[in-house]
Amino acid sequence: MELTTIWFLLVAVLFTGYFILEGFDFGVGMLLPVLGRDDRERRVMINTIGPVWDGNEVWLITAGGAMFAAFPEWYATLFSGFYLPLLLILLALIARGVAFEYRHKRPEATWKRRWDNAIFYGSLVPAILWGVAFANILRGVPLDADHEYVGGLLNLLNPYALLGGATTAALFATHGAVFVALKTVGDIRSRAATLAVRLGIAAAILAVAFLSWTLTIRSSAAAVVLAVGAALALLGGLAAATVRREGWAFTGTATAIGLAVATLFAALFPNVLPSTLDPAGTLTATNAASTSYTLTIMTWVAVFFTPIVLAYQGWTYWVFRKRIGVAHIPQH
Repeated sequence: MELTTIWFLLVAVLFTGYFILEGFDFGVGMLLPVLGRDDRERRVMINTIGPVWDGNEVWLITAGGAMFAAFPEWYATLFSGFYLPLLLILLALIARGVAFEYRHKRPEATWKRRWDNAIFYGSLVPAILWGVAFANILRGVPLDADHEYVGGLLNLLNPYALLGGATTAALFATHGAVFVALKTVGDIRSRAATLAVRLGIAAAILAVAFLSWTLTIRSSAAAVVLAVGAALALLGGLAAATVRREGWAFTGTATAIGLAVATLFAALFPNVLPSTLDPAGTLTATNAASTSYTLTIMTWVAVFFTPIVLAYQGWTYWVFRKRIGVAHIPQH
């Protein structure tokens, strides 16, 4: 297998891991005003992701770094053409991170409500815009012969991309509701499980529509198989949620998100950013890649450090594996 193909697969794996792990973070944040009926319940929800949310973002940083080093042309064109959406994602992630740290600094309800809003919008905006961004990557954007983006913001806000944004937001909300049910006890657990099923039905409808549309734009045998697997995994997760088997439900929604992202990358390959103007402007895994020497060095670095990262993140999840509830949260 060529190094360019290996690194395309590694970038796909990194983004898949990011959307699975950060997906439930975003979901919990979006559901904060829905499931959290009072301050203590909202604190329970925040504490379910408190030990892991910043570690989950490492996957995004690593994915961006891998794109920059392995496919610099892809990175440069993507980050210049998608500048405004990616800037909004960055600002939302910053606001959300600050909110997690500052929410508990003062006891006033108004103070906490403002930071709760920051968590909500800081989760909602990336959940939508990541779907918009990846839908446009697969659909293609106007690139000239020099691989420069020559479109505007409206080019990115096409119906297919907006459906992608709605799909990712619905999937992440479902994933987050299942995670809250998995990590809590008492009334909030029951409400989260019920909400997960309701959200999951909407997410399933959107996901089927989006993946079906995707396969009419670009397709491959692998993409079709992965798309069917994503649909089955989501249905299995919803079935488990209805009988309150939260562990299996979380496995189902995580698998569905992972296979859905894999579907996009499988349909995209060997391209990394198609051009809608001229096929000569399309960026591929070959013409966007770094030199063989660079990719070789990166491969050895990845072989050494990847198991370390996986080990410490897995250990973090193991340490904070127990459920929590309102009884574990002090009054003030």
